[in-house]
Amino acid sequence: MTKAVWHYVDSGKCSPSFNMALDEALLDLHSRGEIGPVLRFYEWEPATLSIGYFQRIEKDIDMEKVKELELGFVRRPTGGRGVLHEHELTYSVIVSEKYPNMPETVTEAYRVISGGLLQGFRNLGLQAEFSIPDQEITAQLRSPKSGVCFDAPSWYELVVEGKKVAGSAQTRQKGVILQHGAILMSLDVDKLTSIFTYSSPALKERVRRTLPDRAIAIDRLTDRKISLEECKQAFSKGFEASLDISLEPLELTPEQLALVHQIEKEKYANDDWNFKK
Repeated sequence: MTKAVWHYVDSGKCSPSFNMALDEALLDLHSRGEIGPVLRFYEWEPATLSIGYFQRIEKDIDMEKVKELELGFVRRPTGGRGVLHEHELTYSVIVSEKYPNMPETVTEAYRVISGGLLQGFRNLGLQAEFSIPDQEITAQLRSPKSGVCFDAPSWYELVVEGKKVAGSAQTRQKGVILQHGAILMSLDVDKLTSIFTYSSPALKERVRRTLPDRAIAIDRLTDRKISLEECKQAFSKGFEASLDISLEPLELTPEQLALVHQIEKEKYANDDWNFKK
């Protein structure tokens, strides 16, 4: 039986506004039937803080510190909490809600899509598992004490030895699922915790002290040096195996790239969007 063909896009390092605009443009193009489902890998230049669609800057983010560290800043179209995109491989999956055997519920769709991540970690020789939050963690997710994404794993995110190693977020628009997330290559705990605000200095210190018990990066899981290129290979093969698909490179047309730049200008490079809450 012939495998379904998905598009493969490796964007390399892009600006925060372009990264989010490209994800949204791919969603739009897929919704119109101009392209098929997509697996995309990308990086960030400069290192960037992205925040969730519903996140409130004044409540969670120390913008002075973000500027001091010369970080990029962008609001995602997806939910979730703040992510420092620095030493990581970022992925996105764009696929119709009506795709064969795609569950209707957000949680179960996470499980199906994140199967590619699970297989990718195992391709690297790392024994990742899906997280199944207990009652305490579920309560934390409903009422988080910090704005840091990697402070707690949600349903079907990837953990190794109980520690979060990849964080994802999802949105559904125009009948299409967009799921994207960060695969940690390395983690600078002090830098990460410094760009968020906390209700007290004691809470900030607790998050800084306990984050290494909750999150871990690939470089802490193996003595072997794993490159970004090796990760891309491992995870692309992981998605192919998990979703039973074949990946073929996609090159956007000039008209499609113009759509990306239009979305970038009108939305993700615009303070009205990034600072709207």
